[in-house]
Amino acid sequence: MSRAMVPSQQKLAEKLTILNDRGRGMLTRIYNIKKMSIYSPNKKKMLGNPQNKPGFLTDKAYEPVYRYLLRRFPHVDSKSSTLQVINNIKQDVVKSLSLYYFTFVDIMDFKDHVVDLLTTIDACQVHMDVTLNYDLTVNYLNLISTYVSLMILMSRVEDRRVVLSLYNVAYEYLNASSDPSFPRLGQMVIDYDIPLRKLSEEFVPHSRVVVPALLSLHKIYPKRNLPADQMRATGMLSLLAEPLKIMNVPNTDMVQCEYLSLDSMEKWIIFSMMLCHTYLQEAQLWDLWKTALQSGYIVQLCRDEVLHIHSYINTFFESLKGHNLHKRITEVKDLQHQALQSSPAIHRERRKFLRSALKELALIFTDQPGLLGPKGLYVFQALAVARDEIHWLLRHFDNPPSKKHTVKLSQEDFVDRQLPELLFNMEELKSLLRKYNQVVQRYFVQYLAGYDAVLLNQLIQEITNDSNLAHCPEDESVILSSLYNTIAGLSVKQVEANEVFDFRGVRLDWFRLQAYTSVSRAGLVLRDHQDLGKHLNMIVFHTKLVDYLDELINETGDLSIYCFYHQIFEHQFKQCMEFPAQHRFSIVFPIICGHFMNATHELCPEERHSIGTTSVQYAHWFLKEMSDEVNQVITAICEEQCMLNYKLLPKHSAASILQSSNKHKKNKDKKKQVGPEEEKPGTESVRKNRENFTRMDKLHMALTELCYAINHCNVIQVWEHGFVPREFFIQHLETRFNKALVGMMMYNPDTSEIAKPSELLSSVKAIMSVLQGLENYVQIDIARVFNSVLPQQTQATDSFNGEKTITANYTNWYLEVLLRRVTVNIGQIVYSPNHKAFVTVATDNNSKENLYLAAEEYADLTELRALAELIGPYGMRYLGERLMGHVASQVDELKKLVIQNKEVLFNMRTSFDKPEVMRDLFRRLGTGPVKQQGNTKNQVSDVDSVLMRMTIIGILLSFRSLAQDALLDVLEDRIPFLMASVQDLQHFVPNMKDTKYSHMKQQVVNEMASAAGLSCDIDPLLISALRSQKNEDGERKASTSSDTEVANESDYELACLLMVFVAVSIPTLAKKDVSVFKASLEGNLSNCHCLAKAVNQIAGALFTIHGPGDVSDRLQEFLALASSSLLRLGQSQEQEKETFKNRESVYILLDLIVQESPYLTMDLLESCFPYALLRNAYHTVYKASAVDI
Repeated sequence: MSRAMVPSQQKLAEKLTILNDRGRGMLTRIYNIKKMSIYSPNKKKMLGNPQNKPGFLTDKAYEPVYRYLLRRFPHVDSKSSTLQVINNIKQDVVKSLSLYYFTFVDIMDFKDHVVDLLTTIDACQVHMDVTLNYDLTVNYLNLISTYVSLMILMSRVEDRRVVLSLYNVAYEYLNASSDPSFPRLGQMVIDYDIPLRKLSEEFVPHSRVVVPALLSLHKIYPKRNLPADQMRATGMLSLLAEPLKIMNVPNTDMVQCEYLSLDSMEKWIIFSMMLCHTYLQEAQLWDLWKTALQSGYIVQLCRDEVLHIHSYINTFFESLKGHNLHKRITEVKDLQHQALQSSPAIHRERRKFLRSALKELALIFTDQPGLLGPKGLYVFQALAVARDEIHWLLRHFDNPPSKKHTVKLSQEDFVDRQLPELLFNMEELKSLLRKYNQVVQRYFVQYLAGYDAVLLNQLIQEITNDSNLAHCPEDESVILSSLYNTIAGLSVKQVEANEVFDFRGVRLDWFRLQAYTSVSRAGLVLRDHQDLGKHLNMIVFHTKLVDYLDELINETGDLSIYCFYHQIFEHQFKQCMEFPAQHRFSIVFPIICGHFMNATHELCPEERHSIGTTSVQYAHWFLKEMSDEVNQVITAICEEQCMLNYKLLPKHSAASILQSSNKHKKNKDKKKQVGPEEEKPGTESVRKNRENFTRMDKLHMALTELCYAINHCNVIQVWEHGFVPREFFIQHLETRFNKALVGMMMYNPDTSEIAKPSELLSSVKAIMSVLQGLENYVQIDIARVFNSVLPQQTQATDSFNGEKTITANYTNWYLEVLLRRVTVNIGQIVYSPNHKAFVTVATDNNSKENLYLAAEEYADLTELRALAELIGPYGMRYLGERLMGHVASQVDELKKLVIQNKEVLFNMRTSFDKPEVMRDLFRRLGTGPVKQQGNTKNQVSDVDSVLMRMTIIGILLSFRSLAQDALLDVLEDRIPFLMASVQDLQHFVPNMKDTKYSHMKQQVVNEMASAAGLSCDIDPLLISALRSQKNEDGERKASTSSDTEVANESDYELACLLMVFVAVSIPTLAKKDVSVFKASLEGNLSNCHCLAKAVNQIAGALFTIHGPGDVSDRLQEFLALASSSLLRLGQSQEQEKETFKNRESVYILLDLIVQESPYLTMDLLESCFPYALLRNAYHTVYKASAVDI
């Protein structure tokens, strides 16, 4: 005699839990196998990624083997000669295909357990009711839909027969026997080749349990599957529909059904009724079947694997011969037509409703987070409905119906431009739940202990006192007592102490109790105590809100499905960025990337890395695109602001001044004056109507929306990475700002055009003011951006891309363009100490390049102050170093000239008091031409070459002095207190007994003062440039002479002779027309007045480096030589006097040299050169200048 089945020993709850989890894992594995399908017999080619396939499966030599295996499956004779080639690769085959093969073995094992469990449930005659024994019914229906989906998906793996046979043959060659699982596995593959036919046969006995479970859905499915109009009318998801009850917990006796997935219910209905189609004659089941099939025409199997469900059902019904299902086939076709015609519009309107409903919930809960306690169910309802709508849209948009249908679908129903708003509101509700987690915990801990436990105790007492119940079974009694004791012992202090709650045991006990009390002939029948069942369902939901909140959020609002619809994901993001009204919701896309890992399963660990990498890449791309979009808007605003700022430049006031002055003049021809009046700055701000949006208004609106998105969350967790949107934005902003700074220079090396420093500074300040305004939109430290980017522009190259900076470009332009034109075009551009600028005084008609270069517009004190503000002390130092490099190269050429005339200069140095000898020596000095290569006409004497090079040095040093003055003005304005300290240090260097260390200290102080723009007797940068040149020369001389003292003596002697050369050459300047002194400029047209600075700086630097420090003595010697040479001009004959017609201008040069020198005095000058000559010279040149004016 067979024993009676004891329900508590069948472990129904445990088996359903384990098999459902395992079923999801097997679906994941078979999905991955299908996506990387190895061999397609229909297409005769490889599918998926070829890199993941074994090499032997791509070899065409094995194709006859594969055809043989396909034809003979499952009864394959391994001794066949066709298969002998497999023997050579048997180990590779077994190793490569084992995962594939054992996935099918695991599916077979899973199928056996499912069939066994379903049979056990039938035998126990379990009563299913989703509103009563929720966990039992949901897990049962989930197991059926997972089982059916798995079998259908397995039948879709096209290469299953070939690969399974191939593995078995290789296994048999390797182990001398076939795999023990293969016979059953082969039979399973054949049986489920048309899966629904076999499944429908299996489910004939199970229908007694399945049908009641489906009928229980009739209580909830129609209420959930409402059109948008009815949702609004019933106040669904609205907290404000009944304001008096806003503090009350929702009054429902089937709380967990309220957020049950609509997709899941439709899948249960469709799959179950396909297998139990004979029950479609029942009205309620037919109503469920009809509604489910009208809701859509695509049903999800796993991820993006779907069924065109109506076609699939009809194919199945048509294959069932003898069942007379023609009526059902016609009905399904009609339902398909209705689904195609009406469902897209219904779901479109439902999404519109959800956008407003979720937005309302988010606003209310943000303002009153305490409502998350009593009204938390509304959040999960909203998340579940919105998730179902998004899933519906994705699978229907990606799988359009076949073209044979006559119904034309409107793309507007599927292209939802406002979908990002719905997604954003979902994430907003989730973040509110996570943020106020303790609020929810605190509320429901009190609710469980103060209400649920009390009511549960009353219901237990009613069961105990029930006269119809002889006694409560021991197992049920223990579970009920345990449930009561657990929730009754809860306290708010546990929440305040951050105690970790764990109610998994409570939920599993209730699941077990459902199984015990739902079988036939149970000691305690749950159907007879429905209040107990519904209240325990409520308790389970409340416990989930305490310890299972994150999992509950994932259960209702998971959007990991986007991982498998990446093209739609990208399309929706691009559409969001193109639609300004949706910009603020763009941040939801990188947030959704954090959901992707929810799609993984522990039974398929190999896909974790690929899905994780995909999620990180997409999050990075989304944030990058958002940052680029924000920066483009900022760039457009900056351009507009720069244009407005450009109109306010002083140069644009000339037209207004001219126009106002012309109003006071009487003009006969008044018609000529009439013309379009220029738009004045400020008119763009005048508005007659606030509704008229200007371009700037639209840009600021776009910036507000995009910055809201960037500023929405601090960190986005994606896989094992944390993305900080603001950091993305700042990095891209720094790069864009850096490029903009260089771009605004408008530097063109081909045409030598460049923006004025003052105009560039004005534009930079305008951009900085725009960027400072960003702090009103997004929480960033804009000073950090400035401190990162602007110092980069003070260096020669930036650290972002290694490109040239403002400093490099302006340095190159001033040295290679402006100063080169000053030195080449003699008499056209003059350095004016009076104007503190380089001034263009003439233009050569044959040289067009000067027509668009006014030197005073680039090289006056105002422009150089702007340059100093732009590039700072570091940039000005770089400019000085480059300039001194040019000076050092000129000094090197001067030394070569001195060496060529060394003997003559030595004699002139010792014979300066012998006029006749000096005259003869000077003639010898001037006869040695320096031949220019390739052109004998351009030969110049050594005297002219020396003067020319010294003049170039003077021009460079004058520009350096002007730049230092500009830097000093800027720093005194910016850092007055620090500059006062630097000046004190320069003027009062502490004395030291050791002269060596005192000299070093003086040198350090001078370098500091020079970097701050203060003038020094000898420029430290010049000393540094000449010393490095000396070191290079010393290395060259080391190979020819080992005596360093001789080398130093030679350098010193050359320096002395150079000063002699310059002194005796100065009188020749009087012969040149361009040497005339212009009083208005306080300079000579040939810029020979710059010789004063050149002589003093070069003498000071050379004798400091090469000599014993006798700068004063050497300059006195220079003064004696120069004055004696100039005095001989006055003693020349009348004919020669006409030749030296600019003597007075040259006399003034001697006075300038003394004024410029810190070592020479006017007393020394008067001792060797009569002051009367200087006075007369000044009188003559100023009188001549007055005549010219």
